[in-house]
Amino acid sequence: MKIFTSAQIKELDKYTIENEPISSLNLMERAAQTMTRVITERWGTTTPVVVFAGPGNNGGDALAVARLMAEQGYQVVAYLFNISGHLSPDCATNKKKLEESKCLRQFVEVTQEFDPPVLNEQTLVIDGLFGSGLNKPLAGGFASLVKYINASPSKIVSIDMPSGLMAEDNTYNVRANIIRAHLTLTLQQPKLSFFFAENQQFIGQLRVLDIRISQEGIQKMEASYTVLEENDIRQCMMPRDRFAHKGQMGNALLIAGSYCMAGAAILAARACLRSGVGKLTVNSPRRNISIIQQTVPEAIIQTGAEETIFAEAVDTEDFNALGIGPGLGQSEQTAIALIAQLRRTQCPIVADADALNILANHRAWLQQLPKGIILTPHPKEFDRLEGHSADSYERLTKACNLAERLQGIVILKGHYTAICMADGHVMFNPTGNAGMATAGSGDVLTGIITGLLARGYQPKEASMVGVYLHGLAGDFAAADLGEESMLASDIIRYLSRAFKRLKD
Repeated sequence: MKIFTSAQIKELDKYTIENEPISSLNLMERAAQTMTRVITERWGTTTPVVVFAGPGNNGGDALAVARLMAEQGYQVVAYLFNISGHLSPDCATNKKKLEESKCLRQFVEVTQEFDPPVLNEQTLVIDGLFGSGLNKPLAGGFASLVKYINASPSKIVSIDMPSGLMAEDNTYNVRANIIRAHLTLTLQQPKLSFFFAENQQFIGQLRVLDIRISQEGIQKMEASYTVLEENDIRQCMMPRDRFAHKGQMGNALLIAGSYCMAGAAILAARACLRSGVGKLTVNSPRRNISIIQQTVPEAIIQTGAEETIFAEAVDTEDFNALGIGPGLGQSEQTAIALIAQLRRTQCPIVADADALNILANHRAWLQQLPKGIILTPHPKEFDRLEGHSADSYERLTKACNLAERLQGIVILKGHYTAICMADGHVMFNPTGNAGMATAGSGDVLTGIITGLLARGYQPKEASMVGVYLHGLAGDFAAADLGEESMLASDIIRYLSRAFKRLKD
């Protein structure tokens, strides 16, 4: 699924109007009918409704919804804010249609003074003040109105976007002046800002409504942001030959686990093996040998001279992929060994956890990383690498820039994990849940992607399939166990079901 900017959304509306063909007014009516259907399925006619409409097309949508609900017997009071004395053409037409219908309990056009209505817990507020075209923070009277609505006990439904929230960049927005919706009915496709954690407080439950925007237009328009879909992943899946043997299924190397952090190595190793790799070697300090052999008997153990840390780069000529970082530690000896390892490794690399923390402490080393490397930071690890970010949009922008500089892939982990490619394209992953917010989940992802790379997946496809599988296995685990009780090892347990789902 493509995610379009606010400017592209306008172009798509225009394309639909010209090529369906359909008038802009009828397209607005179609959207209003769809939204009204959703609202009336949830709230009955005994619910008092207050509609707040702005002067643009978002306000036109709101007025059309007000008219359609009133025609179905709802007691609707609508306020149209026309402070500047200028309405968009379609908003003006819907105002006229609303006045002519004479179904509303009350209609008020606000041009100067505004006497706010009483909003109680029985009231349903429909927010149609501003939509995706907003490009600056709300101020003045509109900011006061938003605060008044938010302070009420009413349920709030926002049309397309919560008023005050911008479609992309909210870095310098005034968050007190954004509607906190309980339900957001967005049109056709989600907006970029919906994928950022700090904006969830404004969106509430999200429903994406199909209003039949031109599919031809959607296909033709390029998008820098997309959401992964199951069919995308199915098409990337490599078949497994019936006559395959372990030598054909890839040979992976995992460098992980300082002393007392063997668990990270074990989780990554188990996940790697569950991802279909033929052979796995785990390089870990001597004191970890016994526990790794007992808990991951399928893995080959490799160790250096040091008892407790990774301190010497190893030969990777016989390996098809390297995963490095989980539980590695950050001693200076390990740091020197890490950069030596990254410089000399010729096969695809996944760098995570302490590998990233070491690079953050030696930022000049970033220039020495091989092309095609995959970095998998969570937000704090990324901020150590690239500096503090005010919000998720700024962090995502920096991640894209880092991927371009490295000519690699940055997988920015989160509820909607973002796979940032060197060409600027970003893919958001829709699978996964809050139960995966537990220690070790990232180690599992490192193991999965390393295993897929060793199998022969290209870095882009390994990232896509790995992130999607990781989240899908987590979803299966949460469905059976509940989010609160999930462990990282549960994600590994359900990997087989995730693979089966994508293969069947």
